[in-house]
Amino acid sequence: MEAEYIATFAALLEILCFDSAPPLANVILWVDKVGGPEVSIFRDIPVPTPKAHEVLMKVQWTGVNYCDIYQRTGVYDREKPYTAGFDVVGTLLTSPSGSPGFTVPVGSTVFCPSGSAWAEYIAVPASHVALLSKGIDKPDDVSLNVVGLTALALVRECYAVKKGDWVLVRSAAGGVGLVLMQIVKYLGGHVIGTVSTPEKAKVVKKYEYGADLVLLPTNPAEENVKKILEASGSGVHVSYDGVGASTWDENFEVVRKKGTIVFYGNASGTPPDLVVNRLMLKVLRLVRSTLPSMIATPEEFFKQYANELVDITKKGPLKFEVHKEYPFTAEGIIQAEKDIVRRGTTGKLLIHVSD
Repeated sequence: MEAEYIATFAALLEILCFDSAPPLANVILWVDKVGGPEVSIFRDIPVPTPKAHEVLMKVQWTGVNYCDIYQRTGVYDREKPYTAGFDVVGTLLTSPSGSPGFTVPVGSTVFCPSGSAWAEYIAVPASHVALLSKGIDKPDDVSLNVVGLTALALVRECYAVKKGDWVLVRSAAGGVGLVLMQIVKYLGGHVIGTVSTPEKAKVVKKYEYGADLVLLPTNPAEENVKKILEASGSGVHVSYDGVGASTWDENFEVVRKKGTIVFYGNASGTPPDLVVNRLMLKVLRLVRSTLPSMIATPEEFFKQYANELVDITKKGPLKFEVHKEYPFTAEGIIQAEKDIVRRGTTGKLLIHVSD
């Protein structure tokens, strides 16, 4: 309790100091060209001045996502230069002068999906900010951002999971996979999860809302196809695939007639171009998604996804896995990106920016 009071007092003190003398230093991770980790550099810039409909945040925690790698390497196009990162949990330092309906108190701990998260201070649209509920730890709250919102949007926008559905979650021990698996179970679905190692299989099985069936790679691969078909009856209703190229063909074998295949990542490489006739035999539906394309407006983010995700978490079944915490340094960022690309991680990779 004493530590909590000290932390609260420190945050309020910083806000008071900010009002009278704004800090000038702001360290960001800057990317100005396509390439490897070496193109990401730390820079000192002034603290941003928020516009009328923006707020200023002090970043405490952020995370590493595959989309960070995709943007840096050119898989996903983004105008350069830019400040990298997406997940933000931190302290709200200002209120928006142009948004009178904004009710989050200054000094609150908030989260938001931002396109420039790897920084000490960021200015973000007020409409993208949500209050961190009591009882949710700040590190866990990082998972409410990109991975949590992605998982929830997948089951709402790409295929609406219903009670009794059989659902294939590929890379079930990954950041999105672990949350997606639990949300599907929460909605009453049956989950078949694929993982790459026995250690990851243990992680997927330990959750209260864990997978009904966990599959490791087999040789020949047809063995897993047979197991999926046997468990689900005539095939899964939907396959959520964040792996990409290496699992592309198998999806067409394990999804039932009139089923859905959803691709949301490229961990093993970008999926090949579709020959449309492949959908014809089973009358399949193929969806390719990203979080920005699924959550098109701030109203959707606020009124639907963020609130629902926090509500599910508060009710208890949604648990988060942290693979490792990394320092906000060049060495820390490079190591985190290397770790996620090697596909040996489970859950979320966190970056600790400040206290």
